[in-house]
Amino acid sequence: MTEKKVYHEKQVKQLCALHTLNNLLQANVFTQKELDSICKNLSPNNSLLNPHKSFFGLGNYDVNVIMCALQTKQLEAIWFDKRKDPECLELSKIYGFILNLPNPSLSHSEDLLMSRKHWIAVRKIEDLYYNLDSKLTFPEIIGKVKRLCNAKLFMLVSKILGKRVIKFFKVQE
Repeated sequence: MTEKKVYHEKQVKQLCALHTLNNLLQANVFTQKELDSICKNLSPNNSLLNPHKSFFGLGNYDVNVIMCALQTKQLEAIWFDKRKDPECLELSKIYGFILNLPNPSLSHSEDLLMSRKHWIAVRKIEDLYYNLDSKLTFPEIIGKVKRLCNAKLFMLVSKILGKRVIKFFKVQE
């Protein structure tokens, strides 16, 4: 069996949302220009200050941009209620995960203009789950299902079939 190479974009500017999308999709699918266009469509009357991205044009896209971008690829992002046990998930029906974590690099004064949060993707590739954080030098192997369920899940990404999202919660008996 040949081992598949894992696609992994590294952090540039405040483009973690862009890198998260591309890392989740395992290809260079989106560009900054495309995400900026989504921002404009989300707030067409805000030509100067767009609430969905950084004023300085560095990125820092919000969740609305991520969700719209995913929909263009027949994917749907759904919030995960952190009060639920991750064991309730039907992992075989989930395309991947997107997390929004505290930004650990905000210790310098020049970082005051940067976002306090950082987007990352987690995806199963072959039999292993990977942390595809763009701030990592290389993708980090999380491991099998048991290790994944200990992670802090945030948003689930599922394929859209027709006009409905695949359900990914186990049926309670």
